[in-house]
Amino acid sequence: MTDHPRSGAHDRLVTSLGTSIVTGELPPDSDVDPVALESQFGVSRTAVREALRVLSAKGLVGARPRRGTFVAPREQWALLDPDVLRWRFADRVDGVFLDELGEVRLTVEPTAARLAASRRTDRDLADLEDALAAMRSAGEKDADEQVTADLAFHDALLRAAHNELLLQMSVVIEVGLRLRDQFVHGALTTESADKHAEVLLAVRKQRPKAAETAMRALIEKSIADVEIAKKAI
Repeated sequence: MTDHPRSGAHDRLVTSLGTSIVTGELPPDSDVDPVALESQFGVSRTAVREALRVLSAKGLVGARPRRGTFVAPREQWALLDPDVLRWRFADRVDGVFLDELGEVRLTVEPTAARLAASRRTDRDLADLEDALAAMRSAGEKDADEQVTADLAFHDALLRAAHNELLLQMSVVIEVGLRLRDQFVHGALTTESADKHAEVLLAVRKQRPKAAETAMRALIEKSIADVEIAKKAI
């Protein structure tokens, strides 16, 4: 993969244009005028060209002879790209995405827990135990520490499955959990920590089916919390 030159102006252009595209401000098939971007952002032609290359690699823009650069159809977007995920939810919480995230998590994480129970190492267990201890230490008072510890637990679980493809889902889960925390205030309670502990216990005792069941119950509780929060809006 070719590295793209980076600069403050370049990053601002990539972020601004990428956000405009994924939030719908620039809808699919809209023309993108490189000359106008030079003027709008006060950047060089080279900076615009490199920014468009980055966005093209993420599937957000395309180019055709005699047409020029345009916003690509949504089905071409790299929706799991970390930047695309962040841009999509930079200033808002998307209930539809949280629903989709729940469906993905129910597909991925119970399987990861089952595999982790069979494949975990002592280091994996230590990472899971440290994350759970941090969750309990944070209690219900420090939201930032709660989220950090929760993310660490789910990341450690995916790593304990020792499957590189499953591990690629960690970025989706991270963005989704941060969004959920914005949507469901105080999402990590003592009950939540206890459910994580049930997953850890099954993984520690190498009980694949129990680990899978415990993780499914944890995620179903998270989905239910989101539904309650949506009804309260």
